[in-house]
Amino acid sequence: MFRLLIGLIGVLLLIAAVGCQGRPDPTATSAPTSVPEPTTAPRVASAQGPGELVVYSGRSESLVGPIIEQFADATGIDVSVKYGSTSEIAATILEEGANSPADIFFAQDPGGLAAVESMFATLPNDVLSHVPANFRSPDGKWIGLSGRARVIVYNTDRVSPGDLPSDLRGFTDPEWEGRIGWPPTNGSFQAMVTAMRVIWGETETRAWLEGIQANNPQTYPKNTPTVAAAGAGEIDVGFVNHYYLYRFLAEEGEGFAARNAHLTGGGPGAMILVAGAGVLDGADNSENAIKFIEFMLSTVAQQYFAGSTYEYPLIEGVNVNRLLTPLADINAPEVDMADLGDLEGTLDLLRDTGVLP
Repeated sequence: MFRLLIGLIGVLLLIAAVGCQGRPDPTATSAPTSVPEPTTAPRVASAQGPGELVVYSGRSESLVGPIIEQFADATGIDVSVKYGSTSEIAATILEEGANSPADIFFAQDPGGLAAVESMFATLPNDVLSHVPANFRSPDGKWIGLSGRARVIVYNTDRVSPGDLPSDLRGFTDPEWEGRIGWPPTNGSFQAMVTAMRVIWGETETRAWLEGIQANNPQTYPKNTPTVAAAGAGEIDVGFVNHYYLYRFLAEEGEGFAARNAHLTGGGPGAMILVAGAGVLDGADNSENAIKFIEFMLSTVAQQYFAGSTYEYPLIEGVNVNRLLTPLADINAPEVDMADLGDLEGTLDLLRDTGVLP
């Protein structure tokens, strides 16, 4: 009997040992370092923890990386970001279709948002109500998160504000030959050209592009080097968004030889654009995507846009940076942001006129 009892104890110990060997020690999972590839696999929601969020950003990391990091820190949500130009990201979303891993598209301009609007879910009314109707989709598909004004950046050693024409048409005059810089691959520039097509029509927009081309403009990849070129005297004027100048002034001081001018005659060159976001319909992490938008429309984030990136806040109760011209003092045209969705038509026109290859 004693031998039998010893044998049973031995068997039980052996079973326990095997069970322990088959159970691996728990390990911590690391945050994703890249955006997952498109997939056709079934979508599985996480039952525990704050979850994840995949952001496709047409805004540069230097501008929005810090506030996205603040969102991740505040919520505990594991955020992955794919950066690129707004037009590139929009094209990627359209190509990936329903299999896109993106939960939210954070775009530099309304043109990019409108281009993929059919793929967005409708945002809740309590989210949409944060901003004025002219800064969001009329169908509730996307919403503006910050504002920016189109301006002329000019070299202060070679140009005075009184030398500037009242609207963009004046820059086709031969007196501006060899003096202009522009970034035609930039999303905001393309949104401005789309607005030209809406306000002026196709014929006049084509004539303007051809007129600027005849003046041999210097081409830059984006706004930042255009502003740098104006400050260095490589160009006399450039067509940019307003806020890039203030980053140079903050870094180099008042001696930086460039300033902004708002065109007094209004038109597309004085328009107010918005950076905004939309949530992909059927997104894996749609609740977190809504949290992202709500955070970007919070006082904390709007103060970041006003104070750190020199943009215009869109919610009430947050003051415009004292360095900026108040929106009420800008002769901006009235353009429905939803009318700026024909990005492909603008790209075709830019290629047809030789502005883009």
